[in-house]
Amino acid sequence: MRILVVEDDPLLADGLQAGLRQGGFDVDLALDGVAANLALGTHDYAAVVLDLGLPRLGGLNVLKKLRAGASAVPVLILTARDRVEDRIKGLDSGADDYVVKPVDLGELAARLRALVRRSKGEAASVLQIGALRLDPAARQVTFQGERVELQAREFAMLHELMLNAGRVLSREQLVERLYAWGEEIESNAIEVHVHHLRRKLAPEVIRTVRGVGYLMPRPPND
Repeated sequence: MRILVVEDDPLLADGLQAGLRQGGFDVDLALDGVAANLALGTHDYAAVVLDLGLPRLGGLNVLKKLRAGASAVPVLILTARDRVEDRIKGLDSGADDYVVKPVDLGELAARLRALVRRSKGEAASVLQIGALRLDPAARQVTFQGERVELQAREFAMLHELMLNAGRVLSREQLVERLYAWGEEIESNAIEVHVHHLRRKLAPEVIRTVRGVGYLMPRPPND
């Protein structure tokens, strides 16, 4: 799950990136508001962690521009501004959550998972499609009641497909959502991950839509 962290303090930004990666996120960093606008205009993120006191362009301006463009990407404001007036302004400007620094990284990861889940119309914290269950917090997958061990990228792809069950995701969309800036991507990486998931689960769990991409079908009565 690829997210954008917008934070002008390099040390804090690096800490957030490292901590959220341990929580299963692929993290891009932007150190100012202009860089954030550029990233948001060119990439598809599952969520955004946004500081308010940014150089070049303030966080509220980034948020307002994002919402003016009709983007519904979940935004969590993470800031030192703790006045009630600031919280109200942030939420009324389009933020989905507002957290005051410092924050526990486990809590931050949980809040992001909740925001992404709600943005996809999922109420339950554990995703289930037929006999397949995925727990994002515990990072566990079971199929037909049996635990399935997945590599980190396989888990991320399965999570993305389950969040978008019933919708086709192209190879380009999967690459965009699974890999952060600077990560090396083999030309056949997506195909390899799909192959491994089918082998570990079942061939019918992921369907290839030829010439378009990949689909996780929902059972008729699911």
